Amino acid sequence: MKNHNFLFVILLGITLSNCGEPKKGENSIFTIDSSAFKEQYQPQESVDLTILNPNNKVIDSIIYYVNDKKIASKKGLEKLKFELKDQKLGYQNLKALVYFEGENTEATARVELVSNIQPKLLKYKIVNTYPHDYEAYTQGLEFHRDTLYEGTGNGSGPTGKRGVSSLRKVDYKTGKVFKKVELADQFFGEGITILNNKVYQLTWKNNEGYIYNADTFKKEKTFPYFKNIEGWGLANDGTHLYLSDGTEKIWKVDPTTLKEVDYINVYSYETKIKAVNELEWIEGKLYGNIYQKDAIAIINPKNGAVEAIINLVDLKSKVTQLPDTDVLNGIAYNPKTKTIFVTGKNWDKMFEISVSE
Repeated sequence: MKNHNFLFVILLGITLSNCGEPKKGENSIFTIDSSAFKEQYQPQESVDLTILNPNNKVIDSIIYYVNDKKIASKKGLEKLKFELKDQKLGYQNLKALVYFEGENTEATARVELVSNIQPKLLKYKIVNTYPHDYEAYTQGLEFHRDTLYEGTGNGSGPTGKRGVSSLRKVDYKTGKVFKKVELADQFFGEGITILNNKVYQLTWKNNEGYIYNADTFKKEKTFPYFKNIEGWGLANDGTHLYLSDGTEKIWKVDPTTLKEVDYINVYSYETKIKAVNELEWIEGKLYGNIYQKDAIAIINPKNGAVEAIINLVDLKSKVTQLPDTDVLNGIAYNPKTKTIFVTGKNWDKMFEISVSE
């Protein structure tokens, strides 16, 4: 990794993933020639795909797939130049379905596609400071109709004193909670988002989420996750939900069927970014807390590239250092003022900030 990207690795607290050699298909007849493969590729590059045929079989045709999507067909041993520009970041699982002498078999390999964008380091200015309930183990934060909604978990800070998972409406100017529903002790509340006047709330390890009426907080539905994952952050773009699960993945979800539509893998230049937590959709980008790192990554929702970082390390020193004061978490965008509200788990303050280059 280039030295000038070192700052971003420190801020996000991630090390380069150990890619190793590309995996070859367990196939004694044909293999994808990976001898010239690089450890990592960027979107402006291409991969030359060639099939090795050590037994000199008569090949009729080859169908190539990337991440199980058909990309091309070739006659005989004709080579394929695969352009990476339209692929999502992360591992590209390559598969060649080889037809030969009345039979067919598969050969597989993979390469890693990383970002070619050097993230910008953005500046911020504190516009206002507001009180915040220091007993709130903040997991989700979002404005809806000028009202601040907050989701909390029953996590614990350094003293081990557990909080209460809840969904709240908050007067952000005073910190007063004027409406709240609590989850049972066995449920750890996570990210929230509001779409079509419905509040969606995740749980951490229970593999289920909830839909509430945004006005009354009446629970309308309990839904299972589309696969066995953890629930972390949640946001929406006005049409789809975006769900983080504690890994480098952010899932795009249909809010009606609650099924996976797509996903992205988050990369800061050559580095895979894991532990993506609380999310917020701001003017076409995903803003994400990185768990236990006092920084926000600004993510391109189309390909997962981190385009900028806001270093908020200094904010924690501005809150009262109570026994349970924990990490930065919580991002809420106010579209009227075009400012961002941020806080943390068991923080007694919330900060309204403006961001600039």
